[in-house]
Amino acid sequence: MKGLKTVYICTSCEYESPKWMGKCPKCGAWNSFTEDVIDMSAGKTETDNIRHQFSVGSDTHAVPLNEMPSDECIRSETGLSELDRVLGGGLVKGSVVLLTGEPGIGKSTLLLQISGILGQTRRVLYISGEESGGQLKLRSERLGVNGSALYVLTETNIEKINREADKIKPDVMIVDSIQTMYSPISSSSPGSVSQVRESALSFISKAKNDNISVILVGHVNKEGSIAGPKLLEHMVDAVLCFEGEHQQAYRVIRASKNRYGSTNEIGVFEMTDKGLCEVPNPSEVLLAGRPKKVSGNCAVCTIEGTRPIIAEVQSLVSPTSFPSPRRTTNGIDYNRMCLIVAVLEKRLGLKFSANDLYLNVIGGLHIDEPASDVAVALSMISSITDKIVPDELVAIGEIGLAGECRAVSSLETRVHEAERLGFTRVVVPFRNIEKRPIECGVKLIPVKSVFEVLSLLTSERNN
Repeated sequence: MKGLKTVYICTSCEYESPKWMGKCPKCGAWNSFTEDVIDMSAGKTETDNIRHQFSVGSDTHAVPLNEMPSDECIRSETGLSELDRVLGGGLVKGSVVLLTGEPGIGKSTLLLQISGILGQTRRVLYISGEESGGQLKLRSERLGVNGSALYVLTETNIEKINREADKIKPDVMIVDSIQTMYSPISSSSPGSVSQVRESALSFISKAKNDNISVILVGHVNKEGSIAGPKLLEHMVDAVLCFEGEHQQAYRVIRASKNRYGSTNEIGVFEMTDKGLCEVPNPSEVLLAGRPKKVSGNCAVCTIEGTRPIIAEVQSLVSPTSFPSPRRTTNGIDYNRMCLIVAVLEKRLGLKFSANDLYLNVIGGLHIDEPASDVAVALSMISSITDKIVPDELVAIGEIGLAGECRAVSSLETRVHEAERLGFTRVVVPFRNIEKRPIECGVKLIPVKSVFEVLSLLTSERNN
């Protein structure tokens, strides 16, 4: 059609090209170009339209910082303490939160539950571009969601949405999902780079101008990253990732970006017939059903933000039937596992090269801190030597390439969590308690290297 121009836009850096390219010449990303259509017949360019939509005030002036007013009630709780923990205390007025996750993980269920809770005290506008009103009604009845201040709008045109929001004047606005929204200004199809960008800018402008808390749902692509332009993550105030295995009931929310709180906190939920239920004590859940007197099994205490969580690490070492042994991890970084295997082979002489190795963290939890190294090493040594790690023992510590056990942070918090759950012995780095002893009701076993870890396992068997 006349006036329409087809371009290819890189979703990582938004570099435009008249033809498709496998590698972006600007940012170097592979297979990141998507087709987009730009209407050149209008008097304004697409950039002008975006600038017009992103105007966050008609008449703004610079104000000295000490003269700016402060809002004491700037945060509002969502009613789910696990989500509030990840957000840093609750939703911030005028903020935009992007919630992402794989299809079927429970994003819409979570947001409908939040809408029902917030709708009891505040005015909420739930915008759905993927489900009809009847489908939302069926889901709300199953979840027990009801509220006179909860408004549902099934619309994808952002201009109509903004007009309806001006009438309702909501305190919280939820958009499910941003990939289904479109602006009549752009001739591109919904979900394209330009449409996602313009729709997000429109909602951000609405949030800043009217002091509304906005939650956007974002899809993910097959690589697991957020679909659409990379600019979307930079524009919003917080990016929450909803993670979990479809075969398991537990879901984890973690923040990859948060302008108003920490990015180290996690929230744990359990998927049930009545929706998502909070798990205030993840350690007890992760340790439920733990086998007794089995080799290759060791407990570890990890820190997620300010919360200590005790998880179970399992290793299985068996003779390989392949020329190259298999290495499989679930919940532990693969490269970190290879590093620990290399240290145990070099420093202790254990022959992992002739065995397949399978490493797993129970419950779908992902541990990415080095303080779990000693527990992973203990489980590996236990499996290859068939020596049992005591069930009442927790291991904490980082392992260096020389085989030394290095100090970790928040050791006192970890030890008290182990004591609370009934563990009686805790393996800790020697450097941690050398200068600052910890007063607790459990026995602390300081270790300096992997040699002492191996001797500890040998002495436990002899006892």
